[in-house]
Amino acid sequence: MQLKCRRVWRLSAACILLASAGAMTAFSQSNTVLYEGARLVIGDASAPIENGAFVAQNGHITAIGRKGSVKAPGGASRVDLTGKTVMPALNNIHLHAGYEGFVSWSVENHSAENILDHLEREAFYGAGTAMTMGDQPADFAIKFREDQLAGKFPPAARLFFAAGFAPPGGGPDALLIQGTTPLHAVNEVSTPEEAVAAVRRIAARKIEHVKFWVDNRDNTRGGMKKMPPEVYTALIEEAHKHGITVHAHATNLQDQKGVVKAGVDVLVHTVAGEKLDDEFLALLKEKKPYWTPVMGLGDRSELCDGANPFIEQTLPDSVVADVKAGKTWLPSPPCSAPISAQFMLREENLKYNFPKYIAAGARIVLGSDAGVSAKYSYGFAEHHEMGMYVRLGMTPADTIIASTSRPTEVLRLRDTGTLAKGKRADFIVLNANPLDDIRNTREIDSVYLNGARIDRAALQAKFKQALVDRDATQAKLKKDYVPHPPSSRKAEGL
Repeated sequence: MQLKCRRVWRLSAACILLASAGAMTAFSQSNTVLYEGARLVIGDASAPIENGAFVAQNGHITAIGRKGSVKAPGGASRVDLTGKTVMPALNNIHLHAGYEGFVSWSVENHSAENILDHLEREAFYGAGTAMTMGDQPADFAIKFREDQLAGKFPPAARLFFAAGFAPPGGGPDALLIQGTTPLHAVNEVSTPEEAVAAVRRIAARKIEHVKFWVDNRDNTRGGMKKMPPEVYTALIEEAHKHGITVHAHATNLQDQKGVVKAGVDVLVHTVAGEKLDDEFLALLKEKKPYWTPVMGLGDRSELCDGANPFIEQTLPDSVVADVKAGKTWLPSPPCSAPISAQFMLREENLKYNFPKYIAAGARIVLGSDAGVSAKYSYGFAEHHEMGMYVRLGMTPADTIIASTSRPTEVLRLRDTGTLAKGKRADFIVLNANPLDDIRNTREIDSVYLNGARIDRAALQAKFKQALVDRDATQAKLKKDYVPHPPSSRKAEGL
């Protein structure tokens, strides 16, 4: 289908629907379908069901078991999945949506259409939910979620969001803050009293998640002071009074100790600059926070390792070339650069620290940190993270649990995350068994969300096109778009 409306950055809902009309063909499927013959990976500690079958009716699983034991209701259509493996859709609790344009990165890109594009990319690669962290204006995010739940958008990963908190002029990294500041997306607080008041305002809007940043980089910018323990402790305590889940960005050992001791629910990032000590491991054993490691953004791009159709299938060719050349908005070395001593130290610390977090009781949940660099973007980044989990010591089975059912505990979702009666029919059909090799999650045959098959071919054709249709000369004058600028900014965790 030829797209008739130019890509602009404040499109109406009608144009959004036109742009993704191909993906909407999924809605015309039969309301009742019997899928049979596949290996069913449930998504929890249950053993897989070999030669399984399940019925999806009106978007939900109504029966599941071995083939032959599950009867199709009258009028049901049948799908033969012999030789395939079915697993639940992925659930990503940490990314940054709305600003990435692939051939640009700008606050000007922030729109409902662009966020829908990012959620469609998540769905293309098998994600059913995605939570954007601390980077959205509340009014915008609430309205988008309402419209998505009302069925006003085509099939895509469901959006969740966390309200952001940071000291004045601080918080997000040097790139992301260029988007969040003009949109006033982050609540700036300097004292415990300000933190408490801001949390109460968030609670009044029934927002269920908050994220705060505590990072040494804030000692050199904005208010010239990273968020101190007395502020984030007050924030956490007040949030918990209102039933709000708190996520904490902390990248060094001292700050991770502080936020875990204060009772944070979700610890974000993995200490990579030093080895964990016994004091911190004891805190993890006591508190047992959820933990999203978000490690892959610091890795060398997989595109540096040769042809990679899994990633290249959703990026314009020019963007692939730019990633390889190191022309990314968040600074990254080109593929030709030698491996640095700093990177090797990071690898050494990750290999030591990652299993220590797990053994101490940190409850790992999938997050990607996608949204600030095309080298590590929506959908495919989750699969890289899962590969890292296994490389650093987890089993494929535990990795699947961490990427499907356990994130729903953080999201407070009871309708997805496993293949089970009563759950939404959110699942991925694979051509190979991920329990044998976690990279087999990349062998995607098809993706279903709420029982509807995503039209991946139509989405892929859209994704491969250049995504920004704007006058570059005028954009340069506005200083919001300079094609692939050389940057002296230091790469930072988000």
